[in-house]
Amino acid sequence: MRGIPGILLLLCGFFWLAPANATVRIEIDLTTQTMHVESSSGSYSWPVSTARAGYVTPLGTFRPYSLQAVHFSRKYYDSPMPHSIFFTGGIAIHGTYETAWLGRPVSHGCVRIAPENAALLFQMVKAEGAVITISGTPPAQSYGGSERHRRFGYASRRYYYYPAQGWQFDPFGR
Repeated sequence: MRGIPGILLLLCGFFWLAPANATVRIEIDLTTQTMHVESSSGSYSWPVSTARAGYVTPLGTFRPYSLQAVHFSRKYYDSPMPHSIFFTGGIAIHGTYETAWLGRPVSHGCVRIAPENAALLFQMVKAEGAVITISGTPPAQSYGGSERHRRFGYASRRYYYYPAQGWQFDPFGR
């Protein structure tokens, strides 16, 4: 009987001295195209871009399985994906240089954020781990580009399709 209080005291001391496991909580809302982050270093809210019409950003709760500071998409034209946090299949949270599109769904399924935010989030997740929760429904207008951009898929705002001019067919005027 005297051993029970000692064991309880030992167990309580063990759990009391155990280090706290801080985990970054990442909540992504498809409806508002925002990400809210809670970590030991603070609280943040950032605009994101998720899947456009015809593509899917998966709903649910996930844990990261791979962190890659430098990654290029093999599937989509070697597009840069800085500070990638992969959480299911080939889907990741990553930085984008197309910051003008943040706040609107334009991706192929990934969650895009500004490069400086991606770098900060990457460091937090690397240090603390993370739980990623994705909820909501994407807005009805799911791609902000013109008809030309929708037709050519991945083209960004700075790339345009121009039809060939007459001089390009016959540069010497023959």
